Amino acid sequence: MPPAAAKPPASNPPAHSAPGGRSPLNFLANNAYLLLALATLFWGGNMVLGRYVAGHVPPVALAQVRWTAAFLIVLPFCWRHLVRDIGEIRRHIGLISVMSGAGIAAYNTLSYVGLQYATAISGVLVVSTAPLLIGFWSFVLYRDRMTPAQIGGVTLSLVGVAFIIGRGDPAVLAHLRLNPGDVLIVVAVFAYALYSALLKQRPQIHPMSFIAVTMGLGQAMLWPFFAWELASGLHLHADALTFASLAYVVLFASIAAYFAFNRGVELIGPNRAGPFFHLIPVFGSALAVLFLGERPAWYHGVGYVLILCGIAITQRRRPAA
Repeated sequence: MPPAAAKPPASNPPAHSAPGGRSPLNFLANNAYLLLALATLFWGGNMVLGRYVAGHVPPVALAQVRWTAAFLIVLPFCWRHLVRDIGEIRRHIGLISVMSGAGIAAYNTLSYVGLQYATAISGVLVVSTAPLLIGFWSFVLYRDRMTPAQIGGVTLSLVGVAFIIGRGDPAVLAHLRLNPGDVLIVVAVFAYALYSALLKQRPQIHPMSFIAVTMGLGQAMLWPFFAWELASGLHLHADALTFASLAYVVLFASIAAYFAFNRGVELIGPNRAGPFFHLIPVFGSALAVLFLGERPAWYHGVGYVLILCGIAITQRRRPAA
């Protein structure tokens, strides 16, 4: 799962179809639901790929190359916006650094490290708790009050997470026999939720500037950990699997997915686009079964149902007075 999309400036004109709208490319560019589905498909594939290359592509290297390459690719397109917004960026560099550390460096790296031990199915199911953890951080940071329905939904979803981590066996939780990979992915999602909540305080800079500066700072933060990984003897193998994996995470999981999601949000708005995040575990679980040969277990299904029910409960609005 990449950084949450920034809202376009309020002054932007409404999106509309370009002339010659019958072309396949124009159809895609103006079909919000297809764009959002593609974005979540790419992010679900990212989790499965992280598991598939575990033991072959070092996890920190995968995150480092992913964001360094993505940053270098988007930089030419963002440069003029960065130059214009540099003053505002400097004034908010502390906040932006925290957001980059949580949403770029910590989230992706911890996810890839966790997938060295956890199954891809468990990983994508745990990621589906992100909206609930965003609510937690919103309360901590802004004292946004949770309704009884939201409290009940969060509790139910956390039960679902516990079901997945405990493999349906209460003794696992009782004796703290947790898979370290599952724990790392939970911590990763917790970091991403902090990033998402902090978007409420995002500096008023162009979205392209925000993309570039968060990617740039995030990849810079990973260099010391990348050097440590290299010093420990873990190196990238110059083979077809490595190059194909890096190409996917850079072009699809980072750039294509991010811009597809941004365009989808532009077309239908962030509130209607948000629920599409819950397609990530659906796509990810299916891809794990198809490409990794993983077998879905009963506790995956129970946990997933509990998580979705909890999320549905949190969407209930207060009755009108």
